[in-house]
Amino acid sequence: MDKGAKIEKDSFSIIESGMKRHFDELCLPVVKRVIHATGDFEFEDILKFSPGAITHGISAIRAGKDIFVDVKMVEAGINKKALAQFGGTVICFISDEDVAKAAKEKAMTRAECAVEKAFLTTAANIGIAAIGNAPTALIRLMEIIENKEISPELPELIVGVPVGFVKAEESKASLAKQHYPYITCLGKKGGSSIAAAIINAIVRLAAPPK
Repeated sequence: MDKGAKIEKDSFSIIESGMKRHFDELCLPVVKRVIHATGDFEFEDILKFSPGAITHGISAIRAGKDIFVDVKMVEAGINKKALAQFGGTVICFISDEDVAKAAKEKAMTRAECAVEKAFLTTAANIGIAAIGNAPTALIRLMEIIENKEISPELPELIVGVPVGFVKAEESKASLAKQHYPYITCLGKKGGSSIAAAIINAIVRLAAPPK
């Protein structure tokens, strides 16, 4: 084992020994990876999983489905090499010219328009939506699902963990009330690193045992 791998292994051992709550075998690796990414044990209290959320995520990964992300920071944090082994890729439209143009014309955020492009105008093979920065993206996606503008099976999992003080807390509280598969963190905390950590943990869980 190289030095970096040993440090990571030791870190996860310390994290698990410091945790106070019990999680099942699928949720535990996700919680540990989020704590590892943040150094914040509060996430064991504020992370919330719908029943079967991890199983839905694993299924999407193994089926080669793509992952939609709201911002480049989430895209940068995801282990795309590991994801590519299953045939999936990461999709981010936030910087596209047509998204910027639509946002200006509709007086919407680019994040909202990126969601619309991903789920309403693009024939994308999206299995998971990972939103770590923009509450407006999460709200718009929930509206699209509620209005039945897309198939109820798509996406198979929503990871909604936007950070901030404007609509972030409210958007996640709303997600936590939905009937479809989700992972969120209640309160103001969250962010791109959290979204990426959750996705990376699910990708690791999807891999066959060594």
